[in-house]
Amino acid sequence: MRKYGWNNFKDLIFRNPALVNQDLDVDDQDENTGRGNWASKSEYILSTIGYAVGLGNIWRFPYLAYKNGGGAFLIPYFVMLVVTGIPLFFLESAIGQFCSQGPINIWRAVPLLQGVGVAMVMVTLIVSIYYNVIISYSLYYMFASFQVPLPWSKCLSSNCNKTPTGRCLPLHSHVALQRSSGLDETGPVVWHLALCLLLSSTLVAAALIRGIKSSGKVVYFTATFPYVVIVILLIKGVTLEGARDGIEFYIGSQSNLTKLTEAQVWKDAATQTFYSLSIGWGGVMTLSSYNTFHNNVFKDSIIVTLTNAGTSVFAGFAIFSILGHMAHIYQMPVGQVVKEGFGLAFIAYPDALSKLPISPLWAFLFFFMLLTVGLDSQFAGIEVITTCLVDAFPNIFQSKRALLSIIICAILYLLGLPCVTQAGIYWVTLIDQFVASWVLLVLVLLEIIGFCYIYGNRFIKDIEMMLGNKRFIFWLWWRICWFFISPCIIVVILIWSLMTFEPPSYGSVQFPLWGLVLGWCMVAFILLWIPVVAVCKVMRAKGNLLKRLKLLCSASEEWHPYLDVHRGERYSEERCCHMTNPMSRPEANVNVITSSWL
Repeated sequence: MRKYGWNNFKDLIFRNPALVNQDLDVDDQDENTGRGNWASKSEYILSTIGYAVGLGNIWRFPYLAYKNGGGAFLIPYFVMLVVTGIPLFFLESAIGQFCSQGPINIWRAVPLLQGVGVAMVMVTLIVSIYYNVIISYSLYYMFASFQVPLPWSKCLSSNCNKTPTGRCLPLHSHVALQRSSGLDETGPVVWHLALCLLLSSTLVAAALIRGIKSSGKVVYFTATFPYVVIVILLIKGVTLEGARDGIEFYIGSQSNLTKLTEAQVWKDAATQTFYSLSIGWGGVMTLSSYNTFHNNVFKDSIIVTLTNAGTSVFAGFAIFSILGHMAHIYQMPVGQVVKEGFGLAFIAYPDALSKLPISPLWAFLFFFMLLTVGLDSQFAGIEVITTCLVDAFPNIFQSKRALLSIIICAILYLLGLPCVTQAGIYWVTLIDQFVASWVLLVLVLLEIIGFCYIYGNRFIKDIEMMLGNKRFIFWLWWRICWFFISPCIIVVILIWSLMTFEPPSYGSVQFPLWGLVLGWCMVAFILLWIPVVAVCKVMRAKGNLLKRLKLLCSASEEWHPYLDVHRGERYSEERCCHMTNPMSRPEANVNVITSSWL
């Protein structure tokens, strides 16, 4: 394995000619020496688990379970996991592994819909901005945990705000965020958050300096450490007074089976399954694109999806055991101390930890866990962007991937600065509510239409080229899920989400009209890539409109396994040449550009 020290790094930054053509992301033992592979199977599994297991597993699933009938919620949750989560995760993983390309170039299978891949990258780019900010919050709270007493365990002054029970509100808004009154009042940059944001960007850039070759080593710690902390917090939590009440509210005897008759419960289960696996972001297919061709992607998909679901359930016990203790101290029902999202991660749970003996230790462990969980997801997000750029322009970026990763992280840092102003939490909420929402449902629905309905059963044969032939009964289940169950569920959720859409807000703070317009502009910016790219491709093709559409709904000659040795008879060079012969296929005169997305 090539060594990559400071001198190499410095030379790369200053474009030493001796290193311009050196590919620091590929090792001699890689199967794919042109693009690189994971150093081991475990690095891929850990990276994918780290990507799938995000902050939503910790701060959203426990709340949804509590709200939707406790233990009864596990029934719709695991049903949705089986009929939508696992099938779609398997689909995306297989697509990336087959062609060894990122979310843009995989649409060589259906060129007309290549704009879907561009939209996926745009979603990841925008979400990476605010995800970086959330990591900076975790860093700030982690550093603040070294103080005794914890800064959020006391009031700012005798005039601080109090809850109706007389309990002082935590200092999340006052100290950490210095939150303004609304989106209209931007205020100055909060310097300690800006420094934490810089540190977050630096950590991500350092981990990705050699792409998957370096991040694959980092995830041995970042993907496993959260489980250690969850176990520690759970052991501590169950020994506290009131812990049983918290667990009962979460998933115990308080379970309400009558909730299963409510459609909202099934919608929440499907939505949580869908988003927690990061389907539609482009990260799943990007990570799998670095697998060896004959890797058992089906087995990997089962492992990752079940681990993700198990983590959500397991983390809930650690969360609710300590929230139960907090409710016991304040003599309040557990339901009154439970929050979701930012409120759970940065207000309710830190407040509960501050009541424990040696509270700085527990707070440090918790926020260190949030940091590692966030970093894993951010690694994959940046990798989506760099992979697409390298795949599109290999001659330019392949030998400069380290520099590319640094530049991307620097740009994300600058774009994240508005999110660390006094109005920053409103920007984070605005992006989260508009971009990381039903937009993804549209992208995944088009993904299913493209690969399952347009490209069709040919993809079954593509998968069998990797895994070997499977029995009819094996494919029967996946066909049912891909062609019917999953798209139907997505359509229902999408229509429901649009019909019940309410303008987002942060607590009781409503966003101004211009903020909502900006949110819709972000949605338009993402989705417009789909028709724009499609129109451009139609205009560049030859023949009448029907012939152009037929051509663009057929796989291009560049859709095939990356290496010649894996193409077999179905994708042999002779076959591809025959298909692109103008005498045998006149419509193939369309200009297929390998170094451009259009």
